[in-house]
Amino acid sequence: MVATRFGICEWYGKPFLGLPPNDRQALADTALSEREERRQIPCPFQTGTPPCRKSGGVCTIQRYRQDADGQIGAEEGNPVVVCPARFSQDELPIRWLAEIVGFQPDETLLAREVAFMRGTRTDKPAGKIDLVVARTSSRDIDWYGLEIQAVYFSGRGMRSDFESIRSSTNARPPFPDAIRRPDWRSSSAKRLMPQLQIKVPTLRRWGSKMAVVVDRQFFESIGGPSPNPSHDLGDGDIVWMVVDLSRDDAGNLQLRRAHWEVLTLEDSSDKLLAAETVRRDQFLDSLTGKLRPVWAHKGSANAPHQQS
Repeated sequence: MVATRFGICEWYGKPFLGLPPNDRQALADTALSEREERRQIPCPFQTGTPPCRKSGGVCTIQRYRQDADGQIGAEEGNPVVVCPARFSQDELPIRWLAEIVGFQPDETLLAREVAFMRGTRTDKPAGKIDLVVARTSSRDIDWYGLEIQAVYFSGRGMRSDFESIRSSTNARPPFPDAIRRPDWRSSSAKRLMPQLQIKVPTLRRWGSKMAVVVDRQFFESIGGPSPNPSHDLGDGDIVWMVVDLSRDDAGNLQLRRAHWEVLTLEDSSDKLLAAETVRRDQFLDSLTGKLRPVWAHKGSANAPHQQS
């Protein structure tokens, strides 16, 4: 059976498989260096190309097959976005949301990291909305919150991969040395849902709405598009905007619009929480495989003393 693992897809904004060995080694040196050195590499996806702020510089990850020589082989599936800045390419989410809500390009305004909550004791910002897309008039202001949600991954950190890449001179990159997976549950139910449950009811009272940007893999993990998706802003509280990444003629990944729909907060929560309990025998099989002695043997120096 051919091994498959997730590894780097884009690194400091560059397609990983397109990098020659010496460039991969140089980026591995950077990824393993101190924070000050990492800041010297600009992020190509953000307006003004500010320095990369992602530890290790990994923008997206990809599942790969292992080839016969033990190197990275064929790609499987689609890339997964693990850095929020990756969604900034060409300011696509901002332009797309403005189009959905009917703002003209010359009247669209943007604010970043707008304080939404304040600590009751410190009076300091305790929560922010990532982006606010707005339109002003002589009488009022129309605005929509915009949250960006990348995906966390579970498993060992990337440092061992960086070290392996730094020492490799093969034409193909080395196969990932550890199992890592996109952690859809942590990214959705544990991270995104609490944000929406806190912010959306207030926005609803204020007469506004929230938009959320995720990649296709994320959205598929919570059930994918509704059977009859609504494009009527009056049908819900949250505008779900789903993007994907596809390669252009030069082999670079480009952010594309994939799907959008409007859902209520309640329906969105149902999607984010969707899960079912495993069968008892499956749980016990898993439990049995994970159980280990707490202490090496009775009478060990590390064993607890018995009370007389």
